Amino acid sequence: MLEGRLVRLRALEPSDVERAYTWVNDREVTQFLLLRYPMSRTQEEKYLAEAAEQGNAYAGVRLAMETKDGLHIGMCGLHHTSPENRHASLGIMVGDKSYWSNGYGSDAVMTLLRFAFEEMNLNRVELGVFEFNERAIACYLKCGFVEEGRRREHYFQEGRYWDIIDMSVLRREFEAPQQNRVQAETASLEA
Repeated sequence: MLEGRLVRLRALEPSDVERAYTWVNDREVTQFLLLRYPMSRTQEEKYLAEAAEQGNAYAGVRLAMETKDGLHIGMCGLHHTSPENRHASLGIMVGDKSYWSNGYGSDAVMTLLRFAFEEMNLNRVELGVFEFNERAIACYLKCGFVEEGRRREHYFQEGRYWDIIDMSVLRREFEAPQQNRVQAETASLEA
């Protein structure tokens, strides 16, 4: 398991199906994802069974997000990993809406980035986010991502076209604030 301040990230299990099935069919949740069509229980069971059977590896990391007391609240992962270029795409879904805007998503992203850079030896993690997802954009900026560009009018939803903002964080950018924090803590102890 990967431990954050607020969350634990663990392998997906077939037993996660009930909550995941609910989330992927909740329009309030999926409006922020590239999930346009309703998912059947069979499709979600198949996805989770395949994830559990295949396990996590360099090529793809799919994780359940839990609170410290073990409540499954979402999923995240690293996809499209390129060993030659040392980069991957990050995806996250906080499916349990009662945990939105409470730091759980940011903690999961930071925990996943630590794993990506310190254990997988990646150099770059990227993602795409809808322009209207202000909460996610704020989270990603807080976690060190920078905007690289836009795919203009790339996604059609609710009667109009929306931009997708492309963002990334490099290993050195992620590590710099943490090194500064350690140096500041060390200086305050020495004073």
